[in-house]
Amino acid sequence: MNIKALHTLEYDKIIAKLESYAASPLGKEYCKNLLPTDDEEYILKAQRETSDALTHILTQGEVSFGGVKDIRASLKRLEIGSILGIGELLNISSLLSTAGSVKNFFRKNLNENNETGDSLNERYQLIEPLSPLMKEIRRCIIDENTIADDASVGLSHVRRSMKIAGGKIHDQLNSIVNGSSRSMLQDAIITMRNGRYCLPVKAEYRSSFNGMLHDQSATGSTLFIEPASVVKLNNEIRQLELDEQEEIEKILANLSNQTAEQSFFIEQDFRILSELDFIFAKAMLSKNMKGTRPVFPKEKYIDIKDGRHPLIDPKKVVPINLHLGRDFSLLVVTGPNTGGKTVSLKTIGLFTLMGQAGLHIPAFDGSSLRIFNEVYADIGDEQSIEQSLSTFSSHMVNTVSILEKADENSLVLFDELGAGTDPVEGAALATAILSNLHNRHSTVMATTHYSELKLYALQTPDVENACCEFDVTTLRPTYKLLIGVPGKSNAFAISSKLGLTDDIIEDAKNHVASDAKHFEDVLAELEKTRVELEKEHEMVSKSRKEISELKKSLKEKNEKIDNSKDRILQHANEEASRILAEAKDYADETIRKYTKWASSDKHIKEMEAQRAALREKMDSKQSKIKVKNNKPKSKQLKPSDLFIGADIKVLSLGANGTVSTLPNEKGDLFVQAGLLRTKVNIKDIELLPQKKPENTGNHSGSGKIRMNKASGIKGEINLIGMTVDQAMPVLEKYLDDAYLAHMSQVTIIHGRGTGALRTATHNHLKRTKYVKFFRLGEFGEGDMGVTIVNFK
Repeated sequence: MNIKALHTLEYDKIIAKLESYAASPLGKEYCKNLLPTDDEEYILKAQRETSDALTHILTQGEVSFGGVKDIRASLKRLEIGSILGIGELLNISSLLSTAGSVKNFFRKNLNENNETGDSLNERYQLIEPLSPLMKEIRRCIIDENTIADDASVGLSHVRRSMKIAGGKIHDQLNSIVNGSSRSMLQDAIITMRNGRYCLPVKAEYRSSFNGMLHDQSATGSTLFIEPASVVKLNNEIRQLELDEQEEIEKILANLSNQTAEQSFFIEQDFRILSELDFIFAKAMLSKNMKGTRPVFPKEKYIDIKDGRHPLIDPKKVVPINLHLGRDFSLLVVTGPNTGGKTVSLKTIGLFTLMGQAGLHIPAFDGSSLRIFNEVYADIGDEQSIEQSLSTFSSHMVNTVSILEKADENSLVLFDELGAGTDPVEGAALATAILSNLHNRHSTVMATTHYSELKLYALQTPDVENACCEFDVTTLRPTYKLLIGVPGKSNAFAISSKLGLTDDIIEDAKNHVASDAKHFEDVLAELEKTRVELEKEHEMVSKSRKEISELKKSLKEKNEKIDNSKDRILQHANEEASRILAEAKDYADETIRKYTKWASSDKHIKEMEAQRAALREKMDSKQSKIKVKNNKPKSKQLKPSDLFIGADIKVLSLGANGTVSTLPNEKGDLFVQAGLLRTKVNIKDIELLPQKKPENTGNHSGSGKIRMNKASGIKGEINLIGMTVDQAMPVLEKYLDDAYLAHMSQVTIIHGRGTGALRTATHNHLKRTKYVKFFRLGEFGEGDMGVTIVNFK
C-alpha cells in the first residue's frame, strides 16, 4: 500500500493504538511494522488468529507477556561462548517463566473446553518453558546485584570466611576504640577507606599511632589510618573478596553453559511469545473498540453494517451503513459541509486497510470487505506553500498520480473532487475523472457539491448517488449516510434559518438556472417523500415485529399445552385410581374394626383414638390437595357476620373449620381446619349452620353422660381473643368434658401473641391430674400457636 494513503486515512494512529497493547519489545516491533497486504491467504489466517485470541480473552481473561525481555543480544553472546551477566540471565529466567504461564493458559483452556485447539494451537505446542533451567537461575540469582550464598559450595565457604574475618577486625578495632588509644581518635567510630577498615586519628598523633595511612579529611585535621594489628586481617578479607568474585564468575559461567545448551528452545520461545503478544495485542484492540471479524466474499464487494470510525469518540460517533461494489462500483456522496461525508469516506478506506492488515473492524458482525491491491485517497487540504501549489493544484497532482496507477483492483477515494477552481470547469473535470475511473472498473467513492455529478450518477449505469442526511429544522446533520438519494446543499434553507432576509434569498433563487432550480426542487420533494416513507416503514416494521412475537408466543404456549395435556390427564387418572384404592382399603379395614368394637363397650376408647387418627389423616390429605369449588355462594359474607369460633367452610380447600381471628381491612383472616391453621380471604369461605349439642336421652348414668359428651365435644378449643381470666374457666370445663367423653387427645388454640395465654394454659395443664402430657404444636399443626394435650 502507498504510504500517502496510509497517512491520509490515519492508519498510523491505529497502529499506535495497537502498539500500546503489546508488552514485549519484538511484539511492539511487529505491531509497528504491520502493513496491509493483498495476500488473501495471509489476511484470512491473520483474521482467524485475531478472532481466536479474542475468544481466549473473553472466556479466560487477559494473558500477560510483560516478562518477555529482549534477549537477542544475549543469544548472540552465547553463540560465541561468552559468559552472560546477572541481568541477562534474569531476563532469560523471566522469559521462561512467562513461557510457563502462557503454556498453562492455553492448556487450561483446552482442558476446560475439551477441544483440539485453534489457529494458535501450533504455537502453543512449540513453547518450551524449560522449568529446570529457570528454577536453577532463580536459585542462584536473587536479584540483579546479589548471588545467593548457596549458589555453590565454594561461594558459601568464602562468604562464611568473610564474615568470620570481618568479625575479628571489628573486635580488634573496638578494643582500640575503647582502650588507651581512645584520646588519639577524632571520633569513636570505625570507617572504611579504599576497601579497608580504618580509624579517624587526630593529625598530631600521626607518629604515635602505629598503622598505614589511607586518607585524610579536607581540613587535614583527621587522618584515616589502618592499625597495624588489622592489616593482616584486611589483607585476608581482600583476598576473600577476590575469591568471592572468582566463585561468582564460575557460577555465571555454569549457568551460561546450561543456557547455551538450550539456546535453540530459548530463541524459539522468544519468537513465539513475541508473535503471540502481537496477536493478542490485535485482539485487545478489537475488544476495546468492540470490533468484529470482517468477511471477504468471493463476489468482491463492500458491505459495512453500523460501522464506527475507530478514532472518533465512541460516545459521539454515529454508525454508518454503506455498501459498494455489488449493485454499483461508483458512489457519489453529496450534501452540506460538516454532514459526515469525509468521515464516511475515511471510514471505508480505513476499514479496508485494517481488514487487509488482519485487524478487526468496529462494525456489526457479518460486515464484508473486499481485498484491493491498492488504496488511493485524495482527502483534506493539500495546499503546499513550499511548492507554491494552491489547493486545486495540489489535489490535481494527487489525482494525476492516481490516474496513472489505478485499475480494477483499486479503491479510489476523492474528497471534494474538482473543488478549488471555477465551478463549471471543476464540475466538468470531476465528471471526466470519475468517468475514466469507471471505465477502468475501479471501485470509487467521491464527495462533491456539484449538481452535475448528481446528474451523472443518476444517468450512468453502475453509478449511485448518496447523501449525508441534514435536518433543516435544527440546522444540524444527523450523520446518517443515505444511499440512493442525492443530497441538497440546503444553502437557502440554512441562510433563512440563520436570519438572512427573504428578499435576498428570493433574489438569489432568481440567479439560479432554471434547470438547476427545478432539479433542487425535485430533490427536496424526494427527500420529503423519503422521510415520510421511512416513518411509515418504521411503524410497519414495529407492528410486524410485535405480531411476530405474539404469534411465536402463542405457538409456544399451544405446543406446551398440547405436549403436557396427555401427560397431566394420565397422571391425574393414575393418582385418582391410587387414592380411591387406598381409600377403599382403609374403609374396609375401618369397617371390620368398627364391626368388632360394636359388640362390646370395652373398646370405646380405642375406637375414639382410631377415629381421631382417621380424621388427622384426612386433614393431612386435604391440606395438600386444594380443590377449587366453583359452586356459587348463596351470600357474600361481611366481617360482621363472623365471630371467633364460628363454623365455616373453606371453598378452595373443600374443608370445614372454625374462625380463629376476625378479618382485617383486606378481608384476610386465620381459620383452623382440623390441625391446619391457615390464612384465607373472606371471599373464599362460607358460613355453615352453627352446631348445638344434641341430647339423645336413650342412655342413663355415666353411659348417658359419656355419649352426650362424645357427640357434642370438638377436638379443639379456640381461646384466641380471650383474656387469661376469661379463658381459664372455659378451658377447665372443656378439658373436663373431653376427658369424660374419653377423648385421647385435644388441641388448645391460644395463638402466639405476647405468650401470656400460652403460659396460663400450660400452668393449668400442669395442675390437671388427668392430663398425661402436653406439648406445643409442630409444623403443620399450628406451631407455637397451639398446645396438643393427651389424657391418661
